[in-house]
This record gives sequence, C-alpha cells and structure tokens, in this order.
Amino acid sequence: MVGIITGFTAAIYGRWVDVVLTRIVDTLMSIPVLILALIVLSVLGTSIPVLVGTIALLDATRVFRLARLVAQGIVCLEYVEAARLRGEGLWWIVRKEFLPNAMPPLLAEFGMRFCFTFLFIAGLSFLGLGIQPPWADWGSMVRDNAQAINFGQFAPLYPAAAIALLTIGVNLGGRLAAGA
Repeated sequence: MVGIITGFTAAIYGRWVDVVLTRIVDTLMSIPVLILALIVLSVLGTSIPVLVGTIALLDATRVFRLARLVAQGIVCLEYVEAARLRGEGLWWIVRKEFLPNAMPPLLAEFGMRFCFTFLFIAGLSFLGLGIQPPWADWGSMVRDNAQAINFGQFAPLYPAAAIALLTIGVNLGGRLAAGA
C-alpha cells in the first residue's frame, strides 16, 4: 500500500516530488535486501511489528517502481485530462481513472510480492531472526527439523512443501486475478 501511494504521488505530482521519492527508493534498493533486514532485525529486535515494518519498507520500494510506471502511463491519457478539465478532484480521478486501469499489473505484482515476502519471512525464521516462539512458522519448523533429514525422516520436507504449495498457489491466483 505504501509503495502504491508513493508511486502514484510521484507520477501525479511529477517534477521535484518524483525526483525526491525516486532517489529515496533508489537509495533503499541499492542496499541488499537480506543484509538490510538482518541489520534492522539485529538492532531493533525480532518482534513482529519490527519484522512487518522492515518487510513493508523493503517491498514498498519494488511496488513503488511499478505503481509509478503504471501511473505515469495513465496520467497523460486523454480521459484523465478530460476529467481534470471537467473539474474533477484528485481523489475522484485516482479512484475512478487510475485504480481501475492500474489494478491488473498491481494484482499480478501482489501475487509475486506475497510469494517473495512469505519466502523471505521463512528464510529469516530459518536463520532465527523471523517469527519467534511461541508463534509457529514454517521456516522455523524446517530449521527445528533440519537435522532429522540426516536420519531419513521427512519431517522437514512437510513445512517446505507447504511453503512451496502456498507460494505457487498465491502466484497463480494473482495471475488469474490480473488476467480477469
């Protein structure tokens, strides 16, 4: 949501707003995601609000790029200009003109972002920096049962298979929703 709002803002207002927001996003994207997440979670702790905030900030940069690109293509179209000339407000234009036309690529991106986010949380939990006990997480289940695979037990494969099935299912659902 943060990426969509900032991307639309950059495209609609343009000029210095676009330049400033794009530079901030470029700076955040220049730092490797896993390293930045490990630093933030090590310094601020591994609570769920910190984890959610970190992932939201890191994923907002990718969504910003797509939302900005889509909105830049929409902002110059004739029906948007006609709405402005009719005296429609900015909120009306965004709600009635931007969102319906921007939804298909944003829904497809949501499916991919969900998959990456879920895998990222599972990876952080596997490293011990994700969701902490008493909360259950498939990444920590894989970590806790990782030694069992040496003895021919399949316990670590079940949460790994659940992760794979969920990410594939959500990605396919996002593609179907974007195509509809």
